[in-house]
Amino acid sequence: MTDATGPFNPEATAEGRGAATPLPQRPSAPAVQPGYQPAHYGSTPVGKVRGTGVVILLSVVTLGIYSLVWYYQVHEEMKKHKGTGLGGGIALLLALLVGIVMPYITAAEVGELFERRQLAKPVSGLTGLWYFPGIFILIGPIVWFVKTNGALNAYWRSVGAT
Repeated sequence: MTDATGPFNPEATAEGRGAATPLPQRPSAPAVQPGYQPAHYGSTPVGKVRGTGVVILLSVVTLGIYSLVWYYQVHEEMKKHKGTGLGGGIALLLALLVGIVMPYITAAEVGELFERRQLAKPVSGLTGLWYFPGIFILIGPIVWFVKTNGALNAYWRSVGAT
C-alpha cells in the first residue's frame, strides 16, 4: 500500500510521517506464571458433543467395546483442551487394566473443566460412586454416565461446540 509520500510504513503515525508518536502497538501477552489459568480458552480445541443414548446403545451393541473408545476420545479431547490430564492412551490403558477407577477419574476431570472456568462443578470424583458401588442397584452405572456425559456435553456447548 502506498500513499502520496511513498510506501506504507508501519512505524509511521496517524498524524503523518515523521511525527513523534508511533501508532499504538498491540499489547504483548502477559508472562505466564505457574498455575495461571485463562478465564476463556479461546483457541484451544473443543471436544465433540456425544449423544448419551447413542453412546449407551453403541456400548451395548458392541458388548462394551465402544465404552473403551468413549474413554479414549473424551480424555484425549479434555487433555488437548486444557493441556493437562490423562490423555486418551493412558485412559484406555487404565480402562483395560483397572476399569473400576475410570468412572471416578473421568467424572473428576469433567468437573475440573468447569472448575477451571470458575463454574460450579456438576460432577466430581464422588460421582463415580454411582458406578461402583452403584452397580449393585443395577441402574447406578447408567445414572453415572448420564450425569457425566451430560455435564461434558454442557461444557463443550458452553465453549462453542455444536
